[in-house]
Parts: sequence; structure tokens; C-alpha cells
Amino acid sequence: MKVSLLQMNSVSDKTVNLATARTLIERAVAQDGPDWVLLPEVFDYMGGDRQSKRAAAEVLPNGPAYTMLQELAAKHRIVIHAGSILEALPHDDRLHNTTLVFGRDGRELARYRKIHLFDITTPDGVDYKESTAIKPGDAVVTYDCEGVTVGCAICYDLRFPALFQALADKGATMIALPAAFTMQTGKDHWDVLCRARAIETETYFCAAAQTGAFQQGNEIRHTYGNSLVVDPWGLVVARASDGPGLVSARIDPARVDKVRAMIPVARHRVPLPI
Repeated sequence: MKVSLLQMNSVSDKTVNLATARTLIERAVAQDGPDWVLLPEVFDYMGGDRQSKRAAAEVLPNGPAYTMLQELAAKHRIVIHAGSILEALPHDDRLHNTTLVFGRDGRELARYRKIHLFDITTPDGVDYKESTAIKPGDAVVTYDCEGVTVGCAICYDLRFPALFQALADKGATMIALPAAFTMQTGKDHWDVLCRARAIETETYFCAAAQTGAFQQGNEIRHTYGNSLVVDPWGLVVARASDGPGLVSARIDPARVDKVRAMIPVARHRVPLPI
């Protein structure tokens, strides 16, 4: 299976972001002919304030991002794992940070809402309080992509290995992680965490990231980029260049079987007393 990961520098202008996403999807199709395309976290809207985020959010299954992705999946006969978008909730001021997946016919295959929310202070003193605007999800989600079981996670989920073990237990042989990792955390933790999750689960790990600067209120914030594909042995087999763009690789299900036969961690795992 051929996969393409899109790397974006989304900003607080939904029209611009959707146009960029469309252009990158079309470029991936023309250049690399992928079966499956992954977008980054909140590709539809980055930055702004709480009011503008709510205005940009969509009530699913409607809205410009939803409709565009349906159209492009059906037009190009590809599976689109649509990073995440802001999902409006009818009776809650908060939003969901939501992954949508569309099949080759444009039908929705899966929906995952980010579980772990980014409430931290980075080493440079910047506060991130995702839970003030985002309501967490509570479901572990996988879906079938023509024989490959894909597990869903988003950004900060990466630091919680129990989620990835749960995805592997549900049969995942590939995991998709759309992200917007900060520059501060990304430069030290991104590669090692992505590789660790691939090694632990013995899956392909596809991580599409935001890159570059965006404005959050009065602050300029920076994301790390470095979108990558890791194989089940923990080797980085593809990595995006700096800046917006894309990177492609081939996923070989036989590689998963081979690694799991060599080191059968799923069989060796021992339940531990708490």
C-alpha cells in the first residue's frame, strides 16, 4: 500500500487552509499515486482565539472541510485519513478535536476524537491549555483499509503507550498520528516517541505534522514538522523536508508479520498486578 503524508503550516484562516490541503492532496495524487493520504492535526484551523475556533468548527457530517474531503476521496479513488478538524458540539461550548476517514467512494469510514489533551507549560514558559476549548473523546478507534487495520491517535496521545497497546490489541498493523508538536517538545521527543510506539506495537507508524509558525492570540508559536513513516522494527523509512509539502512510502504488511514472528511481544506480555 502506498501512503502519502502531508505536512502543512495551517493558520487562522480556514479558507486558506482548505485550499492548501486540496493542493497538497492533488499534488500527492499526481506525483506519487497513493492509496492512502494522511493530513496533520487541525489542518483546517490553527491559532486564533476561542471565539474564532468555534466559528471555524463544523457540525458533522456537514461543513466545508468534510465536504471537500469526501469529494477528493471519491474523485481520486483514495482513502483520506483527514488529520483532525474542529468539530462543533450542539450543547457544549467546547469542541472535539476530531479525525475523519473517508474511503475511496467518499463514504466516512471512521471518526476518532482526541483523548489526551495538551495542558502543559513548555520549557520556554509557554502555556498550552487544550482542555479549556476541547472536550476529550473516550473511544479507541481502528478501521479496515483494504486489509490493513489502521489505528487512530492524535498528537499528545503519543505520550500514552496504553492507547497504542489497545490499538494493537484491536488488530492495528498501521497507526496514524496527525500532530502539531511544538518546536520545544518536538526537537527532543518527536523521533524517539514515534519510534518507540512503532517498536512496542510492531506496527507501521505514520505521523503527519504541522510545521512553521502560527499566531495564537498575541503570541507567535512554532511547530516542529518532521512528518515521518516508521517501520515495525523502528526504522524511519521516510521523512518530510522542512516546510509544507509531502512524503510518501510503501507499507508492506508482510514486514509486520516478519517482525512479530521474530519478537512475539504480544504473546510474551504478562499481566501485571496493580
